[in-house]
Amino acid sequence: MSTSHEGVWNACLKVIKDNISLQAFKTWFDPIVPIRLENSVLTIQVPSHFFYEWLEENYITLLKKVIKKELGTDGTLEYSIVMENNTTNSTPYTVKLPALNKKSIKNAPVTMPINLNENQIRNPFIIPGLKKVNVDSNLNPSYSFENFVEGDCNRLARASGYAVANKPGGTAFNPLLIYGGVGLGKTHLAHAIGISIKNQFPNKTVLYVGSEKFAHQFIDAIKNQTTNDFIHFYQMIDVLIIDDVQFFSGKEKTQDVFFHIFNHLHQNGKQIILTSDKPPVEMQGMEQRLLSRFKWGLSADLGAPDLETRIAILEKKMYGNGIELPRDVVEYLAYSINTNVREMEGALNTLLAQASLNKKAITLELAKQMVDKFVKNTAREVSIEYIQKVVCDYFDLPIEMLKSKTRKREVVQARQISMYFSKKMTKSSLANIGAHCGGKDHATVLHACRTVMNLSETDKQFRVYLEDLEKKLTIQ
Repeated sequence: MSTSHEGVWNACLKVIKDNISLQAFKTWFDPIVPIRLENSVLTIQVPSHFFYEWLEENYITLLKKVIKKELGTDGTLEYSIVMENNTTNSTPYTVKLPALNKKSIKNAPVTMPINLNENQIRNPFIIPGLKKVNVDSNLNPSYSFENFVEGDCNRLARASGYAVANKPGGTAFNPLLIYGGVGLGKTHLAHAIGISIKNQFPNKTVLYVGSEKFAHQFIDAIKNQTTNDFIHFYQMIDVLIIDDVQFFSGKEKTQDVFFHIFNHLHQNGKQIILTSDKPPVEMQGMEQRLLSRFKWGLSADLGAPDLETRIAILEKKMYGNGIELPRDVVEYLAYSINTNVREMEGALNTLLAQASLNKKAITLELAKQMVDKFVKNTAREVSIEYIQKVVCDYFDLPIEMLKSKTRKREVVQARQISMYFSKKMTKSSLANIGAHCGGKDHATVLHACRTVMNLSETDKQFRVYLEDLEKKLTIQ
């Protein structure tokens, strides 16, 4: 048993990691820093009071078990919470467990009242003189929770967004930072949260604004000498949604003014929702004091949707538009465009428009032609997933069987053929192809390709299989 604070905490983390999801571990335990171990009291530093409260509410049982396991029955966990303010000094705030009485621990915010008549504050969106209640939220009604398809790739982000929508400013998720690649649904989810809050709390002022719009308004405010009005306007908002916050990078004055707006809203229990294409730790050109505030709440990522989620997204869009497409066409779109939801939906719209304008029936051949033109940089290349589906459909095998370890002759043959076409038709590495086929190594893939080539030269029926499958896989 280790006697150092790092050793004890690392031992605790090993157990914790086996009992919670990887995303939850990265979100709630990676940022924790062990500080010291004295008299069976382990002190860990957490980034914020919200962070501490979330651990207490959701992981206290697990924490008690691992501390007891590593330090014995007298083991105690102590939190050191960095209470940040506008100065560069941060004093740790300590809470000892298990003698915890939450009601006695209060997060007392510093209030910053606005001693102005709201009628006098300039609204940077329209004209001076509009009251707070007249602020247009800039929300798109089509971006609702009902239209947001949930999957493994976005479950944490959607769940946290739903929690914020039901209790804005009253959860540990403040700010809520939603990050992910282009076209994965960040903006949709941010709008959905705002719409839900407006429906449940009509008296709250919700505002959605893009980061570039915010920056341009600030520049105009400087030119017009109305900076104070600009700041006070944003300080009146109950729920502020800033989209693509990474565009603040390099804009020092914009970051500075947003820092003060952020502080005021946060300290007064207002909800802040941010979206970004990367997590705070990867943002370049941002002030550290701003990045530290982005980490106060929850950073939830949106990953690329899996196949089932992509199909569900297409089916939901088709249902919403009252249209039907052949199943093989829907599956082809979902297999072929696998990293960008927006691009996939755009491909569907293009396909529908082409079929309508040219008065053609929507067929798999038409879908292949359209995808070839629509998807840049991936034309004439199909995905490993799609190759596996076509091969499994051809031999009437479940795709799970292809990825299993079974050595049945017909399964091994189908697996080798899918490896062969994956190597021939994609730019994937041998290791990646093997990973898609049940965790096989690159040597197995090479062996499969050689076997397929040899059989195609000696077995007439096998050669027919390959010719049929190549016709099905080739984009016309």
